[in-house]
Amino acid sequence: MKANIGIKEKDTAAVAALLNKLLADENVLYTKVRNAHWNIEGVDFHAQHLFFEGLYDELAELIDEVAERVRAIGHYAVGTMKQFLELTQLTEMKYGKNDSQGYIKELLGDYESLIITIREYIDVVDKHGDAGTEDFLVGVLAKHEKTAWMLRAHIK
Repeated sequence: MKANIGIKEKDTAAVAALLNKLLADENVLYTKVRNAHWNIEGVDFHAQHLFFEGLYDELAELIDEVAERVRAIGHYAVGTMKQFLELTQLTEMKYGKNDSQGYIKELLGDYESLIITIREYIDVVDKHGDAGTEDFLVGVLAKHEKTAWMLRAHIK
């Protein structure tokens, strides 16, 4: 059954396409954070291991929320690795060592890239008249901005 939420089908389709790109990005980021969590080494292992665990827990919840938002506006969420890799703007982990600073710098770049993208998505979603998704994306943006701040604080 189609969603009758006061937004034209062409508009919800456009918004769902953006949300599916975000879903792909969040899944790739989640995998990169898990990689850092599993493979971190060094004197700060324990603290960073726990820090990365907190990040991937937050991302797991966020991934579910993005997918459910796609469904709430009447479309289907992408859900395969192939789709994620086709839609994502992020790259697989480039950093070759297992120290926290390298992981943090790479993840910070990914978070900042997503922050910029989400800001663009907010503007596009507004033009499609989807206030619910716009509000949702503002919340996602705030979470990622906070995480980026925390990552930057680890580098200083």
